[in-house]
Amino acid sequence: MDQKNTFDDLAKKITGLLPSSVLQLQQDLESNIKALLQSTLSKMNLVTREEFDVQEALLQRTREKLDKLEKLLQELEKK
Repeated sequence: MDQKNTFDDLAKKITGLLPSSVLQLQQDLESNIKALLQSTLSKMNLVTREEFDVQEALLQRTREKLDKLEKLLQELEKK
């Protein structure tokens, strides 16, 4: 799910909980809530799932290389 749609959906859900007497303010509230959510989440320094997956794959390859090097070192130390 893309980030813009997530914020829109969340803002609509929050404003949907409001009583019907404030429905005329719903559009303004949705915009304000969406802006607040974006601001708050951007301060949290989060990464996308794609960025996380790339880093995870890189870490896995690094771990495999390290394991091979440790094994090679142990063999060389035995000699």
